[in-house]
Amino acid sequence: MKLGLLTAAFPDLTLEQVAHWAHENGFQALEIACWPSGRGERRRYAGVSHIDVEDFDPKAVRQLLRKHDLEISALAYYPNNLDPDDEARRIANDHLRRVIEAAQRLEVGIVGTFVGRDQHLSVDVNLEDFTRVWPPIVRFAREHDVKVAIENCPMIFSSDEWPGGRNLAYSPAIWRRMFEIVPDDNFGLNLDPSHLVWQFIDYTRAVRDFSSRIFHVHAKDMEVDREGLYEQGVMSLGVGWQVPRLPGLGEVRWDRFISALYAIGYDWVVSVEHEDRKFEGSLELVQRGFLIARNALRPLIV
Repeated sequence: MKLGLLTAAFPDLTLEQVAHWAHENGFQALEIACWPSGRGERRRYAGVSHIDVEDFDPKAVRQLLRKHDLEISALAYYPNNLDPDDEARRIANDHLRRVIEAAQRLEVGIVGTFVGRDQHLSVDVNLEDFTRVWPPIVRFAREHDVKVAIENCPMIFSSDEWPGGRNLAYSPAIWRRMFEIVPDDNFGLNLDPSHLVWQFIDYTRAVRDFSSRIFHVHAKDMEVDREGLYEQGVMSLGVGWQVPRLPGLGEVRWDRFISALYAIGYDWVVSVEHEDRKFEGSLELVQRGFLIARNALRPLIV
């Protein structure tokens, strides 16, 4: 396995600057943010474009990564691909295809994204929508020799994402139904254990049960605010008590999770996803956060 990071936490740095810092501080791979250039989303840690997939030189990007002894673990674009607004959905789906094309040009095998969801409709109705939208996207990716890795974040952090959240792929039961609808072997998971912690789902069992579908791994931790849980209860679906933290500062047993990955033969990148509010506000704080994560994970990834 290799230790990497998702570049989205560095919105004000160039790819060259991120790569230089990552290499100097012991990271081996970058998951590169590829939102549309110049018109990014307003959501935290979204809207960052370290590669403009509409206008870039694949050879120059590859040379840059080689210069800093880094690999590209995946290209990253996490919009709502099932957005109930038709125009927003069209923009998301079209840009995802451009990211897939960019991955092929860069000889990168994986694109990380969200399935998406209409938060006001049931799981069953959203799966009907998934059946219409996602098979053509996965076929497009297969034609470009790219795997699509779906992250399992429910995307429900605040009241504006109530009641269903903005990403359908949050639980093992739903993953199974998705893989029945899209059985293609280039459609799988970008597994993040933090989103399973607050749902009280066994993340080591998830590794075992979905071993063949784990294409990429996110390293983010989760603290359950027990006071918030007491006040809000589980019916709030995490709003008010799920607290994203850096690896080592939350409730994920990283030794057990990494052990489970070794057991299934996972041999790709564990990519640190920085969403910890305690380490925001300045470049120095963001960098310090990544170093905390590195120090927590490095003894386990050699």
